Amino acid sequence: MGLRVLCGETMIQEYNIRVLPETAANEQQLKAYLVREKGLDAKTINATRILKRSIDARQRTVFVNLKVRAYINELPSKEEYEPTIYNNVEGRPQVIVVGAGPGGLFAALRLIELGLRPVVVERGKNVRDRKKDLAQISREHTVDPESNYSFGEGGAGAYSDGKLYTRSKKRGNVDKILNVFCQHGASTSILVDAHPHIGTDKLPRVIENMRNTIISCGGEVHFQTRMDELIIENNEVKGIRTHTGEIFLGAVILATGHSARDVYRWLAARQIPIESKGIAVGVRLEHPVHLIDQIQYHNRNGRGKYLPAAEYSFVTQAEGRGVYSFCMCPGGFVVPAASGAEQVVVNGMSPSNRGSRWSNSGMVVEVRPEDWGDEELKIKNEESVAHWEEELLKLNPSLGKEEMEKINNGLLAGMRFQEELERQCWLQGGRRQTAPAQRMMDFTRRKLSYDLPESSYSPGLVASPLHFWMPPFISRRLSMGFQQFGKSSHGFLTNDAVMIGVETRTSSPVRIVRDNESLQHVTLRGLFPCGEGAGYAGGIVSAGIDGERCAEAVANYYGTN
Repeated sequence: MGLRVLCGETMIQEYNIRVLPETAANEQQLKAYLVREKGLDAKTINATRILKRSIDARQRTVFVNLKVRAYINELPSKEEYEPTIYNNVEGRPQVIVVGAGPGGLFAALRLIELGLRPVVVERGKNVRDRKKDLAQISREHTVDPESNYSFGEGGAGAYSDGKLYTRSKKRGNVDKILNVFCQHGASTSILVDAHPHIGTDKLPRVIENMRNTIISCGGEVHFQTRMDELIIENNEVKGIRTHTGEIFLGAVILATGHSARDVYRWLAARQIPIESKGIAVGVRLEHPVHLIDQIQYHNRNGRGKYLPAAEYSFVTQAEGRGVYSFCMCPGGFVVPAASGAEQVVVNGMSPSNRGSRWSNSGMVVEVRPEDWGDEELKIKNEESVAHWEEELLKLNPSLGKEEMEKINNGLLAGMRFQEELERQCWLQGGRRQTAPAQRMMDFTRRKLSYDLPESSYSPGLVASPLHFWMPPFISRRLSMGFQQFGKSSHGFLTNDAVMIGVETRTSSPVRIVRDNESLQHVTLRGLFPCGEGAGYAGGIVSAGIDGERCAEAVANYYGTN
């Protein structure tokens, strides 16, 4: 039986329903559905609010799953999110936050909640000024090593991601992160969608608002200020020294992101405990958006009027290693994500409307720490090896041959592999930011692509035999994965899709080891490795969650929590 509501009775009722896309997109149709299927009186429904939304495209007919709240004889509150109160922390104990990505920003905001004063030190520029340097990469093929898609306010996600989906089981923490984003200007749709997304066109303003909160509450934010070393006394971190010689004192939350290779090099050279961590390596795969819509929505007409650009997720095993899609960007762009000279690296991004003519994702192969001894992954460039050793000796001239071997072929083996593959990609691309590329089916057939489809990658593509020069450990498994994905999703394996090299920055190749309970480094008190760069997160939301946890750990360390 349906619910009968007496005239004048007020209540809030919630329903889990499954409706067609046109019903989910129209409030009047949604009300009519509730009247028809749930027995509500149309005259008593003052408003509806969608609490959760996901798309079910497993069958021919696509449905939208909704959790809907109906307001019976009453109006909804204006606030759709739970705000956090931030008080002034001037004169309170100081904490140094290194890095203004999501880990650092959420750590700083949580420190303010806990009555501590954050001093954020960011090597790159503010989020708006970064845009000029990003444009220069495409226009002039030059990369500013301190201001690029990886470094600067907002971190790697500010201009090369924007997605907020996480598999974290800590749902309460996830909701807190999303609510803070809404409080700083993000659309409240991120509280609703199963795969929330702010968009790289909207996220910079949200990041600016977060910075303004930090400053208005008495914190500090310093741009173009690179940490060069930790200040350590009696196995305790007392602060940092920057590239200008300036000193900032306080406990340190180290949230430098997965591309801060100078930090990993410094830690390894000083023999501060870190460990090698698995990564995933591959390419960006780009299809026409209409083709992905046709495949995923089982409709030759594509997504139609009421559905968003389609997403996909693939995973399989090939010769004992995972092959999977990563960071899927429907209606998005492939972007140049190098953070230094002689590198070509690609990533993906989507604007809030996901309105481009292409869809892309990383297609990557799992590489584990024990794989670095594999002959197919060995770095044979003696010049590069000599350069790495020279850089380490600059940081610590007393390093012996044994310590050097442990660092190069153990602790930093993954990072060295990333660097060398990115350099090979730069050479294949003509020593510019043009990226080597190959049609998808040509790759599986081991054929050179004599022409390439139109692409969203603005610096340009150059036809290159990725199947020939990429490490066989990677290319062979990628090919096997593509063939498996093509069998499970008809039309996916096609020469209308292009592979763009290389995708190497899926996660940190290093874990900066910390104590599970105190979150402090295992040997250095007062140092709190944080977020994706430290090896404890895998995206914007999980980095934000870890930032909050590190802030709470610092409060315990200071005895203020």
